[in-house]
Amino acid sequence: MKKNFSLSGMPDFNTLQIKRREFLISIIKKKFQSFGFKPIATSLIEKRDNLFGSYGTDGDKLIYQIVRSGDYLNKLNIDFQNINYNELSQNICDKALRYDLTIPFARFIASNQADINFPFKRYEVGSVFRADRPQKGRFRQFTQCDADIIGSNSLWLEIELINLIDSVISEFGLNDLTIKINNRKILEGVFESFSSNLDFSNFCIILDKLDKIGFNGVRQLFLTNGFVNNDLDLLCNLFELNGSFLDKKEFLLSKFKINSNLEKGLNELSFIFNKINIETIKQNIEIDFSLARGLDYYTGTIFELVTSNFSGSLAGGGRYDQLTEKFDLKDLSGVGISFGLDRLCLLLEQSNLFPLDIDDNIDFVFLNFGDQEADVAQSYIIKLRDFSVSAELYPDKVKINKQMKYAHKRGAKFVVMIGEQEMKQSKMLVKNMSTGEQQVLTFKELINTL
Repeated sequence: MKKNFSLSGMPDFNTLQIKRREFLISIIKKKFQSFGFKPIATSLIEKRDNLFGSYGTDGDKLIYQIVRSGDYLNKLNIDFQNINYNELSQNICDKALRYDLTIPFARFIASNQADINFPFKRYEVGSVFRADRPQKGRFRQFTQCDADIIGSNSLWLEIELINLIDSVISEFGLNDLTIKINNRKILEGVFESFSSNLDFSNFCIILDKLDKIGFNGVRQLFLTNGFVNNDLDLLCNLFELNGSFLDKKEFLLSKFKINSNLEKGLNELSFIFNKINIETIKQNIEIDFSLARGLDYYTGTIFELVTSNFSGSLAGGGRYDQLTEKFDLKDLSGVGISFGLDRLCLLLEQSNLFPLDIDDNIDFVFLNFGDQEADVAQSYIIKLRDFSVSAELYPDKVKINKQMKYAHKRGAKFVVMIGEQEMKQSKMLVKNMSTGEQQVLTFKELINTL
């Protein structure tokens, strides 16, 4: 068996995959910019303490930690047989690979607040890392495309992001996707209706497993944490309820104990649904009271973009009110959305929506007939590149058949042959690799055909 030198979940990309990814990124960036977002870049590596405590207990377990440099263990007085994982990692790790782009963004805001004009609209495209179990659409290293607005608690920002999601996805040619919306205040209001051994954070963490283990699996987890079956039946009825936002709102108010969180969350969703122009949104919008978004920092509206043709969300995000407090900057609310580039690529490939002209081909391959001929060919290649045309010289003088095979595998649109006769005439023999047609042309005539 051939030895595998690659790390599972840490993908490499070939030329075609890179071009497709660049194509999607160019569209996403163009849309971000048209909505007024500005680019920033943050570090791949963060202080360990910046990340831990922001993602819930399950999320913290997925953070890639970096061991302190040097022979650090010899400096520690630790009983390794009686220390748990968390205590050990705190002692031997002081850095970590970023888990997402949001916490680094919060740090960036706190560090640069004096130079930022609020509300601030930023976007960033970059790699993030999670020590997850790799599977289709789920990697340990993957690329997020984030857009955030920070410095205002206005719900118009949520509407702005819903329009942004729809605009990006529609530009890709994707149809019939669903933007799921909920509010963490509503979930907290529902949670306050029950008695259990859980805190709200762990309630959301369990609820976030719904897509993976189904409601029966979630039910068992809730039962082991003090919930009773009658409460879980009510929760199941809420999650399975079909109908409009008003129908679901009425069910909530009639079946659950009214509290301030429930009222605030419903009022916020009501504002969004009253103000958004549904007729201009090409994708579906659905209220999903089971949507939890397991990350601890969400405090209000939350989103996910899903499709029945693909497992897992394609984008997700929401409102966060205290995110910058970790970095000693209070009273700064924000809201953001993150597109998963890798999943979007898989979906577009599965749906055959990438343009056919995105390829790893080259326009011209010049064959090598010897040093003199190569000198002439190289002079033409330099001129062709000035016209934004890709061209290259086969580097070795070998059999023409071998060079033609290379050009074919390279996906060359044209093969150019300059032999002794063509040199005397200051012309070249150009073969169209699609049609097989051959023409003897001057360089000017070649340019005129482009």
